[in-house]
Amino acid sequence: MEMESNISATPLYFEKELSWLSFNERVLQEAKDQTNPIIERIRFLGIFSNNLDEFFKVRVADVKRRILLDEVKKLPSTHIQLLAEIQEKVLKLNEKFDDIYQQILIDLARYNIYISKPEQLDEAARAWLSEYFINNVLDHMTPIKVSDAPEKKIHLNDSCVYILVSLNGEREQYAALEVPQTINRFVILPSKRNKKDKHIVVIDDLIKYFLRDIFTGLYKFDEISGHAFKLTRDAEYNLDDEVDEGLLDKMSKGLKQRLNSEPTRLVYDDMPEEMLRILCKKLGVKQYDSTIGSARYRNFKDFIGFPNVGRKYLENRPLPALKNKEFSQQDNVFKAISLGDILLYYPYHTFNHLTEFLRQASYDPKVTQIKINIYRVAKHSRVISALLNAARNGKKVTVMVELKARFDEENNIEWSRLLKDAGVKVIFGIPSLKVHSKLCLVYRKEKGVIEKYAHIGTGNFHEKTANIYTDFSLFTKHPDLTREATDVFRFIEYSYKSFNFEHLMVSPVNAREKIYQLIDSEISQAKLKQPAAITLKVNNLVDTGLVDKLYEASTFGVQVRIVVRGMCSLIPNIKGISENIRIISIIDRFLEHPRVMVFHNSGDEKVYISSADWMTRNLDHRVEVATPIYDNALKQIIIDILELQFKDRAKARLIDSSQRNHYVRRGNKMKLRSQIAIYDYLKKRENS
Repeated sequence: MEMESNISATPLYFEKELSWLSFNERVLQEAKDQTNPIIERIRFLGIFSNNLDEFFKVRVADVKRRILLDEVKKLPSTHIQLLAEIQEKVLKLNEKFDDIYQQILIDLARYNIYISKPEQLDEAARAWLSEYFINNVLDHMTPIKVSDAPEKKIHLNDSCVYILVSLNGEREQYAALEVPQTINRFVILPSKRNKKDKHIVVIDDLIKYFLRDIFTGLYKFDEISGHAFKLTRDAEYNLDDEVDEGLLDKMSKGLKQRLNSEPTRLVYDDMPEEMLRILCKKLGVKQYDSTIGSARYRNFKDFIGFPNVGRKYLENRPLPALKNKEFSQQDNVFKAISLGDILLYYPYHTFNHLTEFLRQASYDPKVTQIKINIYRVAKHSRVISALLNAARNGKKVTVMVELKARFDEENNIEWSRLLKDAGVKVIFGIPSLKVHSKLCLVYRKEKGVIEKYAHIGTGNFHEKTANIYTDFSLFTKHPDLTREATDVFRFIEYSYKSFNFEHLMVSPVNAREKIYQLIDSEISQAKLKQPAAITLKVNNLVDTGLVDKLYEASTFGVQVRIVVRGMCSLIPNIKGISENIRIISIIDRFLEHPRVMVFHNSGDEKVYISSADWMTRNLDHRVEVATPIYDNALKQIIIDILELQFKDRAKARLIDSSQRNHYVRRGNKMKLRSQIAIYDYLKKRENS
């Protein structure tokens, strides 16, 4: 009863959108942190900007839709206040961003690196830039009229930066120029002999400097000026329910709708008020859209790839990917897996083990069949290449492609067509559910019997992200796990059938129920005054049912520890409710991506790795898979890695009731940086 009174008087959940902004503030902290190499700091600004762009495309767009829905229903909306709080927080973060960027410019100069504007350079440098502009940029410049037909909207690509050009003559005219994406955003000027200075010009500034060269001869004007802007649109799309259209065609139509979808944010260089008014009208920017003016670059996300023109120590020291000894000691991957389960942890381990698993499967005469889920893959994917080769070699290949993987839809449509043309069986899963599991099954005929080899992971089959995302991959021949993995594929293809999963947690079939049962088991132990503990690692923790279950566990004395990267609705340290819950977040050189669950289980820990975050969509509206880890040595590796993260005193932030993002205090403990410590731990293991 005491708990109920506390609950009624205390806010129990962070708003997930504000929690997300708190996460992105942690990214901004890394840009400010002067212990990070200077080039990495400016790249963190790019990551922050890219994150914020996606936030407006998805999260803010959703809040706007909820406001409009309330208006249609003539209901009072609480979401207007939330949108106001979001906009206020974003403005504060942008102010911090600008301050950090100015400090980074100062710090870059200490290493003789300058982000310069053409007008700041000497005559020889400007002459070189003029040649560069004429030879590399000018033929990409095609103005789009803005001032004609005032009532007619213009439709611009929300992945691009544009420069709104004002041409003053007999009458004022406006035109928009797209900053080309096909050429490098950063122009590196040649160094002068005996000079240490390195100058970089951002192409936006180059275009603005040479505006006259673009318009002279075609437009009459006395004065010309340019202001950069970028529009962000709602990333959702609507598909009709016509059954006579193929899914590929319907998805293609939906993607085209994004060009005309509702704006959510306009960011722009400070420009005259009338110019801004015309721009907003032409773009369809309305009252609930964020309009943010400042003097920094639009589309700062390209700074993720900011070049290092200085010494190597100005960016992170490479950590060479480790080779797994179990794979390396055998002459083929199937023999290695037959000897025991194998666990990889990217990017510490090389992703080549996964691509080699598929490459060998593609031509091994004993392999008869391959099944795999594809959610995101690399642009030049060795995974897809292996699947194509397997089909050419007469293997039966089934690929479940998720067409609704946000921002990867176009790529996945093209991969689907390519795979189909090669004779691969391509399926698109369940219309109402995204398939987000990371499964691969290889069927191999050994001594007259079909044996199955499974990969179950927490991350995508994506070579590029495997270099920067931390993720677990389990390779197993365990008969119970491979049998149930087979049933997952059958469920995807025949979702109307009933399947029973005793080992795997499969969303939306049994995952929520199993997690509740595991938490209840710890609660039962706590009630008996026995040790009870839960350790979690997730990207996002925002499902109210699971949050409430963790609150319940805490009230009975279960010790709960959580590593969360992004959104977290759970509020720790509420008296009588969450006093036994501790949450940290780690932002560092690698993006923390795996989902892990560890339950104390009276000292015989139950350990799971999963593709699913603790979000309602992942548990109830997606196909996700969590697998138990049965090998004790592999369980210990995961537990040891988590312990290193809880010992982090360099990059760990404490998630508290105020979302202040304070670093975990070092006290008298060693300053341990978990991502480096984990690399050293795994390197020692692989060399033992």
